[in-house]
Amino acid sequence: MRCLFLGDVMGRAGRQAIQEHLQTLRRDWKLDFVVVNGENASNGAGLTGEHAQLLLEAGADCLTLGDHAFDKKDMLQAIEGESRIIRPINFAKGAPGRGHRLFTDARGRKILVLQVLGQVFMKRPFDDPFSAVDQVLRAHPLGGLAQAIIVDIHCEATSEKMAFGHFCDGRASLVVGTHTHVPTADTQILSGGTGFQSDAGMCGDYNSVIGMDKAEPLRRFITGMSKSRFEPADGPATLCGVFVETDDRSGKALRIEMIRYGGRLQPACA
Repeated sequence: MRCLFLGDVMGRAGRQAIQEHLQTLRRDWKLDFVVVNGENASNGAGLTGEHAQLLLEAGADCLTLGDHAFDKKDMLQAIEGESRIIRPINFAKGAPGRGHRLFTDARGRKILVLQVLGQVFMKRPFDDPFSAVDQVLRAHPLGGLAQAIIVDIHCEATSEKMAFGHFCDGRASLVVGTHTHVPTADTQILSGGTGFQSDAGMCGDYNSVIGMDKAEPLRRFITGMSKSRFEPADGPATLCGVFVETDDRSGKALRIEMIRYGGRLQPACA
């Protein structure tokens, strides 16, 4: 199975890049399934129901969220009516929606997608991510009902993401980090057969400070004072993420590659 995971979509620039380029990526990479992290797609914090539908119509098969999952209040209702949106599995127990789902691709193969929030350096304490994901993976062994498993670990610390990759090694097809908006150079297949990248990066304008227009972040770093709100940068966006090809019998990764397409960073080649 040929799967693509794209990192955090950042504001209007990121949404437009998804609309303009995702179908090209689907064709050129002969993709069977696409997961897009959309938690920053609406003005840089959260996702509206309208923008979720836009990303799905542009070619995403599944959207994951993150710590900003419900910053846009209409997502509280939108996620209940759209099963292709996945929120973190260890979010508040009363949160709407679900943290994992078994999808089916065009050839009838099953793909389990789940997302979890890390704990290190995050603004609020979330439930233990390791035990939350372990419970799901025990119920869905790789190569059984789920022919591929994709795990989105949404957190700050690289060490926590790497630990999580090794925790899931041999039990997931791909473990990929989101949240920090900077693509890492550690794309690899772990010893147990799980594809891994510490952070997918963002789908946004890289002439920015992690997707935000440079002026206000620079002012705050230099002076320690704020003058205005952060606003997403609106220049040409680069789509960043990771491609993984899996074995249909075992579910393990056969090939993995970093993706950078369009915008300011080096375009990918199929």
